[in-house]
Amino acid sequence: MDIRHLLEQYEGGQRDFTGLDLRNIDLSRQTLLGLGLVGTNLTGANLSRAFLTQSDLSETFLNWADLSYVKLSEGRLVDADLTKAVLVGAFLVKSDLSKAKLSGADLNGANLRGACLHRANLCGTNLQGANLRNADLSGANLSWANLNGARLSGANLTGAFLTGVNLEKAFLNGLDLKGVDLTGVNLSQAKLNGADLSQANLTLSNLSEAQLQGASMTQANLMGADLSGAHLSHAELSWSDLSRANLDRADLSHAHLLGIKLDEARFQAVILSEAARKYFSLLSSESQSSRQDAPATPMDSPPPAPRQDDWGAIAPSYAPPSYRSTPAPQLGSLSASSDRPLWY
Repeated sequence: MDIRHLLEQYEGGQRDFTGLDLRNIDLSRQTLLGLGLVGTNLTGANLSRAFLTQSDLSETFLNWADLSYVKLSEGRLVDADLTKAVLVGAFLVKSDLSKAKLSGADLNGANLRGACLHRANLCGTNLQGANLRNADLSGANLSWANLNGARLSGANLTGAFLTGVNLEKAFLNGLDLKGVDLTGVNLSQAKLNGADLSQANLTLSNLSEAQLQGASMTQANLMGADLSGAHLSHAELSWSDLSRANLDRADLSHAHLLGIKLDEARFQAVILSEAARKYFSLLSSESQSSRQDAPATPMDSPPPAPRQDDWGAIAPSYAPPSYRSTPAPQLGSLSASSDRPLWY
């Protein structure tokens, strides 16, 4: 069917064009609301700037199609094949793209606010600057996707695959990332204020200059992570593992630091409350002597307990399950080579 016949039938009231072969058709800038295009072959079609609000394109073939700046809010693209499609600036608010194939697609600046992308394949997809606020990305494959500057506040990432994803400068404020595997992920300059990263795996991740004010990172694995210049004021870091992490120039003022591990960590010019600074200074000086083969000798007596006002309420009022059965240890050596966590 060519475009002339399709438009004639549309003007005559027909809305169902299920299963047609419309490869390479040019529907750019056309207003075709509420279309039924289920299972239609639209490979290579031009739908740029078309108005397709509330249309059903489920199970359609849209690979290599041009949908740049298309208006498709509240539409259905369930299980649609959008491999290598161009959706730059597309308006897909509250659309259903569950199980859609978007590998290698370009959604730069697309508006997907409140959209459903449950179990969608977004491997290698360009989502730079995309609006994904309150979107459902549960079970989605975001491996190697580019989310630089994307807005994800309120999004659901439960069970999402995030291997190699780029979240540089992304807006993740208040996001629930509890227990998520973010190994090696680029989160530099990301906005994570108030986010829940407790028990998350952030090994070797890049969090340089990230905004983490008030974030919860209890029992997070931050081994080898780059936190240089990160803003961690009032963050909850209790029981986290910061071994070999880079904390140079990080702001840890009023952060909760109960039970953290700092083996071989770097923390030059770190911003701390006065009482916490004493411990970091002690750790820095003793780390020099810890390079010897002999283990560090515990101090004869612990330093005076810091005042609560120095860094906020960080007294050990609880302990994680793995520690509850054993009494709290006394402050011993704060050597960087010690296996004991740093107590505050």
